[in-house]
Amino acid sequence: MIKTDKLKALIKNGKAKNIIIVLGIFAVLLIFISSFTGTGGENSASNYNVNDYKAELQTSLSEMLSKIEGVGSVSVMLTIENSVEGVYLENNSTKTKEIEPVIRGVIIACSGGDDTMTKARVLDAVTKALNISSAKVSVTKLEERG
Repeated sequence: MIKTDKLKALIKNGKAKNIIIVLGIFAVLLIFISSFTGTGGENSASNYNVNDYKAELQTSLSEMLSKIEGVGSVSVMLTIENSVEGVYLENNSTKTKEIEPVIRGVIIACSGGDDTMTKARVLDAVTKALNISSAKVSVTKLEERG
């Protein structure tokens, strides 16, 4: 009961109201400042590097495809679309946001690219791994250089 009495006394004094008001103003200022410093969540994607994403994806696809029976040596090329979109806000100012990279096409050149079953396995693996249609994937025979 002692704590309740102290709380009632603070409320009667008006100290609790003052503390709440000060904390509210402080919270609003923090939100206002973060909008200028770019520490908000939507700006964190701007550090994202599409070329790194593409290189990592090509490497991991090459490694995985080389493990499929009949594929042999493999080379992967991806074409990726990435753009920045201007979004108009109510006050006619623009903010930009990056759009997630979209895979436009994949070319797979592999030693077993002339075998129908190998082509089918590669096509199935790539379309499922990247969640793209088979129309965006080309599988062909890799030129063997002696």
